[in-house]
Amino acid sequence: MLDAPVRRALEPTLDAAASAVVRLGIRATTLTVVGWLVGVGACVLVATEHWHLALVAWLLNRVLDGLDGPVARRTGSTDLGGFLDIVADFSIYGGFVVAAAIAEPDARLACLVLLGTYYLSGTAFLALSSVLERRGEAARQEISDGRSLLFVGGLAEGTETVVVYVLVCLFPQQLELLAWVFAVAVAVTAVQRIALGIHLLRGVEQPTTTGPSTSTNEEHR
Repeated sequence: MLDAPVRRALEPTLDAAASAVVRLGIRATTLTVVGWLVGVGACVLVATEHWHLALVAWLLNRVLDGLDGPVARRTGSTDLGGFLDIVADFSIYGGFVVAAAIAEPDARLACLVLLGTYYLSGTAFLALSSVLERRGEAARQEISDGRSLLFVGGLAEGTETVVVYVLVCLFPQQLELLAWVFAVAVAVTAVQRIALGIHLLRGVEQPTTTGPSTSTNEEHR
């Protein structure tokens, strides 16, 4: 819900930082890999209840993730880079929840439900993005924000995830409540994406698959 305005607000700062990074000869894929490693470190720190250090690592992970896109646009974006970026994001998002469940056993049910809503929302997001990509430029213009994949928005997006994880690091004793509330938000997002998919794809003719054609004398005349 907040991704678009936050991206607009941060764009000048990220662009300036990206220009400096490019001058240093650092590539976008390098930022993605380093950011993922920092994110793994954040998950380990969460699991071992080093909450303040985990907060620093989590925010650094998000900064690096925010930089790799602008850097890629300057040095040449690639499908591989876009693929690695989304895999890195999803693995850290889920890993953080698993780590939090390890640290706070009383919140494990809430964390499990949150992971389930992640799975549903992520599936709807990736499936719809793939289908819309195949439909061509019209679909891209309808919802594209310039990133490698067509990002289908909703109530709970990246910005909301950053905020919730910051709150978890600051108030780990409230993890169970935060996980339940965010699970509801992610579930609503999943419903929004499914509804959008039905709206956009309803009535679209599907290509028919036929077997090998049978040649006739008439066809060859």
